[in-house]
Amino acid sequence: MKKILIIEDDMEIADVEKDYLELSGLSVTIRNDGLAGYQEALANPYDLILLDLMLPGMDGFEICRKLREKLDIPITIVSARHEDIDKIRTLGFGADEYIEKPFSPAVLAAQVKSQLSRYDQLKGSQKKKADGRLSLGGIVLDEATHTVTARGKPVELANKEFQLLRFLMINAGIVFSRDTLYNRIWGMESLGNTATVPVHINRIREAVEEDPSNPKHILTIWGVGYKFQV
Repeated sequence: MKKILIIEDDMEIADVEKDYLELSGLSVTIRNDGLAGYQEALANPYDLILLDLMLPGMDGFEICRKLREKLDIPITIVSARHEDIDKIRTLGFGADEYIEKPFSPAVLAAQVKSQLSRYDQLKGSQKKKADGRLSLGGIVLDEATHTVTARGKPVELANKEFQLLRFLMINAGIVFSRDTLYNRIWGMESLGNTATVPVHINRIREAVEEDPSNPKHILTIWGVGYKFQV
């Protein structure tokens, strides 16, 4: 059974989250103080953390930053703060998703299960070969030489485009949100301009797709994100 840690000082919200997550077959622990939640996350194994930002003891920004230095598990922010700068900060600190309050408990539970599934697929992916070569759908990416060919022809990609294509190919079939891709590839380098993701996606399509206006491999899943399809 997957274990979820909720770090939330509003007991009413925490209890609602717990009820819906348990109905989805997940084991849930609640901590209402930031410092206690941080210590709990380090003391026991969890599969995902739901983290509020405004907490007594230690705020969610600091918790997110410190946990990401020590743990490789999904961290989802659940906060009433709607400002873009808060989303940018937490994604820069390593959060995987940002859910705004008020939220639908049923939708939150579905998002948690989806994130757990994506994470399991990510960790279990065996598509990356030992020699650093990826070959999918007629596209070959070679990490050692930092080159890409499509249908046997070499193509030019900038560094971030190369990294983004590599990430999508390694995790072929998994849909990633724009925010998640930005966090994984750019971190804080672009000062929170997540619009750079679709720009780079379009450049990759122009380079590797036979018909960039009707892509077969670098797909947009409307309202969700992007994925590589073989």
